[in-house]
Amino acid sequence: MQFIDEATIEATGGRGGDGIIAWRREKYVPKGGPAGGDGGRGGDVVLVATHELSTLIEFRFKKHFAAEAGKPGSTSNKSGRSAEDLVVAVPVGTLVYELQAGGGELLLADLSADGERVRVAKGGRGGLGNQHFATSKRQAPRFAEKGEPAETRALRLELKLLADCGVVGLPNAGKSTLLSVVSAARPKIADYPFTTLEPQLGVVRLGPEESFVMVDVPGLIEGAHAGSGLGDRFLRHVERTRVLVHLMDGAHAADDILAANATIENELRRWNPVLLERPILPVLSKLDLPEARERLEELRPRIPGLRGISAATGEGVRELLFAAYAAIGATPVPQVAAPDVPRFVLTPQEPFTIAIDVDGAFVVAGERVERLAAMTDFDSDEGLGRFEAILAKMGIEKRLREMGAREGDTVRIAGHEFDYS
Repeated sequence: MQFIDEATIEATGGRGGDGIIAWRREKYVPKGGPAGGDGGRGGDVVLVATHELSTLIEFRFKKHFAAEAGKPGSTSNKSGRSAEDLVVAVPVGTLVYELQAGGGELLLADLSADGERVRVAKGGRGGLGNQHFATSKRQAPRFAEKGEPAETRALRLELKLLADCGVVGLPNAGKSTLLSVVSAARPKIADYPFTTLEPQLGVVRLGPEESFVMVDVPGLIEGAHAGSGLGDRFLRHVERTRVLVHLMDGAHAADDILAANATIENELRRWNPVLLERPILPVLSKLDLPEARERLEELRPRIPGLRGISAATGEGVRELLFAAYAAIGATPVPQVAAPDVPRFVLTPQEPFTIAIDVDGAFVVAGERVERLAAMTDFDSDEGLGRFEAILAKMGIEKRLREMGAREGDTVRIAGHEFDYS
């Protein structure tokens, strides 16, 4: 399976069902009143985290997710059926960002636990049937509301693998070999750089109840934080680990090993300085080679805590795993990302705005006005009259007069054109 850790999608909730115009038609009930039912609520689009997925490859080709619309109302004051929510599964560890119109991003959720969910697109409410518009003066309303339009959001999904221990190091340091020896993972292993092209997860079991998850992070070279090699794609996957194992190739010269140690530490620092505050276990690999054993004795005074292992013979591997397990138990879980909560500005905002277009038309905009227009049946004279009455109560008619609107001038609201009168 191809590993995909980033995807851009669009989520659209379901439109609300339309309210209807209907009348009581019962025996012995002359002149029955209005009985139009309300429309049903449109479905929401909900993302839910699951351990059953480990990659975002499901979103490589399917980019748009739309929930079902609500059903229209029925006679005898019967409401339409509300739509089911569209539940979309994502891997545990997925960050959900909303793409802003100006190019920025807003973090909506960090789905770091199995079953955790977030609503990313709200369905519209159902329109009201004509039963709701009866008054003492208007006993037979011949209009109803349309369903509310649904919410649409552009989203960016970013996956950060959840693992307790991350294995980092330059290419060919033996990271994949170590993971294949200590877990059931079977990463590709070869003697050329960038053999591993995607992070690999494995469960390390030390006993009946002692285990932890290890991730092999590939592609780290000098400049990885800025995009060199593959490191900028995969460095994010060590941010949630509690412990890092820094593996160095023991077959190299001492100066090269020291340079590799400095390179990896520098890349971690420049990507996220917090990573260097976590326990880091420096390890020299390939201890089955005589030169590696010599390097271990030579470098121990210069690299504090340095230990050696041989994945081929198993020497030092079990001791390393128990050391990592102990460090994991003593290290708190990294803090997950907190969603960006928009600040509430306690200043009155204009309920609408009016601008004059290049052709002299008056353009009325505003969330409430546009929603009202979308839910109004303009084919009904009574529905149009209600729309105009609400605009007058909002003060739009008065503002138009103040701006110099005259009889016959064009007024545009949510794509509809009207003649001012």
